[in-house]
Amino acid sequence: MEFLIITGMSGAGKSLCVKYFEDIGYFCVDNLPPSLIPKFAEICLQGQNKMDKIALIMDIRGGSLFLELFPALESLAAYGISYKILFLESQDNVLVKRFKETRRMHPLSPEGRILDGIKEERRILQAVKEKAHYIIDTSNFTPRQLKQEILNLFVEGKPFSGLIINVISFGFKYGVPIDCDLVFDVRFIPNPYYIDTLKNLTGNNEKVSDYVMSFHESTVFLSKLVDLLDFLIPNYVKEGKNQLVIGIGCTGGKHRSVTIANRLFDILKAKNSSIVLEHRDIEKDNRRMKNESF
Repeated sequence: MEFLIITGMSGAGKSLCVKYFEDIGYFCVDNLPPSLIPKFAEICLQGQNKMDKIALIMDIRGGSLFLELFPALESLAAYGISYKILFLESQDNVLVKRFKETRRMHPLSPEGRILDGIKEERRILQAVKEKAHYIIDTSNFTPRQLKQEILNLFVEGKPFSGLIINVISFGFKYGVPIDCDLVFDVRFIPNPYYIDTLKNLTGNNEKVSDYVMSFHESTVFLSKLVDLLDFLIPNYVKEGKNQLVIGIGCTGGKHRSVTIANRLFDILKAKNSSIVLEHRDIEKDNRRMKNESF
């Protein structure tokens, strides 16, 4: 029997996870008191329709009962059941924004500041996070990206290093993404914008991509960038970093940065299981042109 404990910060996406795990065949139970885990496992083993994939969603909504989690999990050994812990994380400012958008109160600060509740929750969950087998930082994830990450880990069985890599293309004229760990400027590459047949296309188009990569500077840069990341990524994993955001920027975020980001994503995807690609500004010029035409 496969036992998965899903826990983490309130607002980090546990409710979405329930839907995704149900879709891939898990029997999900939300907010089960930890003290009932052994009895629940016994029922699952003895039932006529034996369930082989169980996901339990547990967090600080259970109050002091949550502190009984580790003793309850240790008792699973008596039934010959192993377990894994999936911990969902997110940055404080993102969690505050999510609570404000949904107009929900934080369970640890129903009458106080949301941030105070978040800090207290981090303190309580620290021991669980340290024992987690998987940590996913959802700060920059869309629901679709979170679903894909779950599919990568629990369906495709890809190895998980604990580091999620985000490759983001962007335009400098719209500002550098504030959450980037590494930023690379590719404005030194000749710009397809000045080629009439390529101007209105993007780096997702083969003609633009071939044009950008036809220059010696592009291939050398990409090779040296991959060499750098081959050195950095294992050291980030060793240090315990759980998310790496790599920004690739050009002037408008439509041609050169998109091409290089796509190529980098393809190379890293073959080496790392947890990687997400985003083209932040690829449609902005198109939207502006449409607005100006009215």
